Amino acid sequence: MTSAHGHTHRLDLFDATVREWDATVLSADAEQGIVLDRSAFYPGGGGQPPDEGVLLWGGVRTRIAGTRRGDELYLLPVEGDPLPPVGTAVRGALDDERRTALMRTHSGLHVLTGVVFRDFGARVTGGSMEPLTARMDFDLAEVPTDFKDRVAAAVNAELVADRRIEVRVLPREEAYAIPDIIRTATDLLPPDLAEVRIVDIVGLDTQADGGTHVASTALVGRVEVVKMENKGRGFRRLRVRVV
Repeated sequence: MTSAHGHTHRLDLFDATVREWDATVLSADAEQGIVLDRSAFYPGGGGQPPDEGVLLWGGVRTRIAGTRRGDELYLLPVEGDPLPPVGTAVRGALDDERRTALMRTHSGLHVLTGVVFRDFGARVTGGSMEPLTARMDFDLAEVPTDFKDRVAAAVNAELVADRRIEVRVLPREEAYAIPDIIRTATDLLPPDLAEVRIVDIVGLDTQADGGTHVASTALVGRVEVVKMENKGRGFRRLRVRVV
């Protein structure tokens, strides 16, 4: 592997609308992956899968199947695709349909967790998502018989309300001063994290989060609560679909 010193500037953390950008290759290795000086590829985390896309350079296309975090943000090329040499100027491009679907899904899940916390006082114990489908787990000992329908109605009312979704970064102490900023049952933020990225659905939900989101709840669409599963000992799983 050859490399040039440097770290990736994460465009996705500051502007989730970026789909294409120019960058320079800092390192390239078939096993480790490709490191760029600038990237909008979301690396995955918090239940949101990594982005996919391409790098275009010198009339060549290198497909990116995912990412890997390490001491750098590594973009993982599709096996057999060519590697751009270090120093190459490339044009990065995300799979727009996939990213947009994941943004809608992630924002929809924040509305879901906000509604369940507001109306039932339940925190999140786990979850995962794929484009337009997801599951979310809650610590909730008692649920009414119409729980699933009540949650669906409340979530979709918040989507229609077209609430702004704002992202900002705060010093750790200031972030932790916000009530209930951690919505998971266990605080998963590293103890040495100096700054905390906050996603605020204005008037409904504010929580620490590193993922990508749409600009308002109306852009999510509509959420269907497909199924509620009782996993025992207050462990409730909701399966949802974004339409």
